[in-house]
Amino acid sequence: MSAKQNAKQNPKPSREEKKDAIVLAASAHVAFDGWGYEALNAGAVDVGYDANTARRLFPGGAVDAIAHFATISDRAMMDAMNAADLDSMRVRDRVIFGVRARLEFLTPHKEAVRRGLGLLMLPTHTVLMAKITHTTVDNIWYLAGDRSADFNYYTKRTLLGGVYAATILFWLDDSSEDHQDTWDFLTRRIDDVLKIYPLKDKIEKAVEGFLKGSLLKSKFGV
Repeated sequence: MSAKQNAKQNPKPSREEKKDAIVLAASAHVAFDGWGYEALNAGAVDVGYDANTARRLFPGGAVDAIAHFATISDRAMMDAMNAADLDSMRVRDRVIFGVRARLEFLTPHKEAVRRGLGLLMLPTHTVLMAKITHTTVDNIWYLAGDRSADFNYYTKRTLLGGVYAATILFWLDDSSEDHQDTWDFLTRRIDDVLKIYPLKDKIEKAVEGFLKGSLLKSKFGV
């Protein structure tokens, strides 16, 4: 086989593919070495690159690697949601499916997730943590069919962000078979939110009506 034919059959991996491979390989080392260049360099070597490749692809070190790991996780979650028959599910079940799909992808990397959360909870990284969480819940809501562009957009994502954060913390310490306790916890939290949401709508409508009434009185004395 000529070099040209071999190149066509084995194309050079893209920058994104290299980052994917290194981060996933590095996750096995993170439990012992933490999210840093020691784990990233080891991951690079594991998948056939020299150690310096990790420094070139992740100049921000641990923070860059964790952000990319979150991107990989979201991608896997969205692939699972796109492959599922979401049309046959209620919106509630689509959301639960999305959260569960992400955590199931992360299960082999649980210790890496634990170490990553420990780093993201530091005051210097709270903005990145908020950004990662928002991206995840936004993707879930979008694929679940939500196209809201008003205040509901922010409310839904804030509520789901809280549920997701609580669920992932529960999941980290869950040793039940197939993480069944986590899925039960997730379902309860989603159901709790759904109980609150109709009340929220009623309160918003009441406030809106009160404000409109006050405006009419101030303008027209009616």
